Amino acid sequence: MSGRTKLIVALAVLALFAAAAVLVPIPGPADLRAWAAATGPATPVVLLVAYSLLTVVPIPRTVFNLAAGLLVGTTAGIAIGLVATTIAAGLSFGLARLLGRDLVTRHLHRSSVRAVNDRLSDGGVLAITSLRLIPVVPFAPFSYLCGVSSVRLTPYLAGTLLGSVPGTVAVVVLGDALTGDTPPALLACYGVFALVGAIGLVRVFRKRAPAAPVPEPEPAGPAG
Repeated sequence: MSGRTKLIVALAVLALFAAAAVLVPIPGPADLRAWAAATGPATPVVLLVAYSLLTVVPIPRTVFNLAAGLLVGTTAGIAIGLVATTIAAGLSFGLARLLGRDLVTRHLHRSSVRAVNDRLSDGGVLAITSLRLIPVVPFAPFSYLCGVSSVRLTPYLAGTLLGSVPGTVAVVVLGDALTGDTPPALLACYGVFALVGAIGLVRVFRKRAPAAPVPEPEPAGPAG
């Protein structure tokens, strides 16, 4: 596939994802329970598959985490949320790398593009974990960004899993976002996660280059 074809396909996929994120209705708790009653024992598997695929599109993970808590309980809901998050992150990463990596590589000579690429790739697990902890960083777009960067898959997935644990647990246990009533405890958790993520980013950005060796003093000449 040529670079031009990849760009056209990538733009078409992004347009499709954006339309899906806007047009797909968000179900309420009653709708979720009716759906679970209809699927019966297959509910956990169907939920896992739906979560894994639909969050590749920019549909908020919060909806699926809450659904997991409502439909299968706290323990199973957290497990499904973390497994599906990792799968979705890998799919988003792979899709972006397949369609967009060549385009970014051609622009690495630009200082702004190179700076973002270097910070993500050099920061490793800590950088990915920190950014995943910050609630305002959208899940799917950040996955796309990592896919087109030089970040390696293993630290990306590890950082995604680690950074997603606190938010997933908080929403499954405390969340009530679908009813429009966000508990203060959940807001407090988000604030703490954002602070921890920011601290991690500061550590990444403050990584100093190795200090230049101090030149040795020249030997003194013979006394006159």
